[in-house]
Amino acid sequence: MKERNALLAIHLGALLFGLSGIFGKLAATAPMVTTFGRGVFAVIALALFAQLIAGNRGAGPNLRQLALLGLGGVLLGAHWITFFHAVQVAGVAIATLGFASFPAFTLLLEGLLFRERIRLQEIIIVGLVSLGLVLVTPSFDWASEATQGLLSAVLSGLLFSLLSLLNRISVKGLDPVKAALCQNLTIVFCLAPFSWPLLADVRLIDWLWIGLLGVFCTGLAHSLFVASLKVLKARTTAVIFALEPVYGIAFAWWLFDEQPSLRMLAGGVLIIFAIALSARKGAVAEPKPATA
Repeated sequence: MKERNALLAIHLGALLFGLSGIFGKLAATAPMVTTFGRGVFAVIALALFAQLIAGNRGAGPNLRQLALLGLGGVLLGAHWITFFHAVQVAGVAIATLGFASFPAFTLLLEGLLFRERIRLQEIIIVGLVSLGLVLVTPSFDWASEATQGLLSAVLSGLLFSLLSLLNRISVKGLDPVKAALCQNLTIVFCLAPFSWPLLADVRLIDWLWIGLLGVFCTGLAHSLFVASLKVLKARTTAVIFALEPVYGIAFAWWLFDEQPSLRMLAGGVLIIFAIALSARKGAVAEPKPATA
């Protein structure tokens, strides 16, 4: 893959990740069922990619890595459930921007868990994200659905941050596609007993949206991400992925008429600027297999 094609691939991957909230809203199912279905279709897509393209690259996981990948799957599933709950309650824009807070959590947790010194620039990034979230919040009424949705989205960002940090120690030496496959299998096995009784009520059109979510927004998007990393620097891909909320908000505006207010747009600009700044300076850990 040449650099030009790699840039196109990573932009397409960011676009597909940004569409996760769109398909999650179109699928009129409970967040747990949406997450289960996404995991099923993602397993199929990732298994095909691993077999046809990735091959046998990378060593197989040992027992310790399997346990960590299982824990990562639990975190990934909880991240998806809270994110889709935020989408249904508060809309795609608030959910996407709330989730985008995860770099701030990553900076703080890295300093605490890995005893890495937190620099002034990183404190500024956390401050920008925090200010952006304040602006994104329509009101501070705890009974408001928008506030509840934003809190759920921020929790989704925290869970994703924990997953990213866990992947720092769990996927070393492993093929990232196969690692993602293990995490999605964990989601399927954990949620199957709870989701199975509810599947009979899922409409055919909802299966279409869930299938697109799993195949394109998870399997294909992750495959494009992994393929582009062979050519592009991790910082470059991270900066491009800062556009993910932009894509999500733009499509929500177009499809659902979720027109963001000027205050929300200002908060979104601050959050996206903080993400791009952290990626440019290498302040946030390199992106790992798990994605929104």
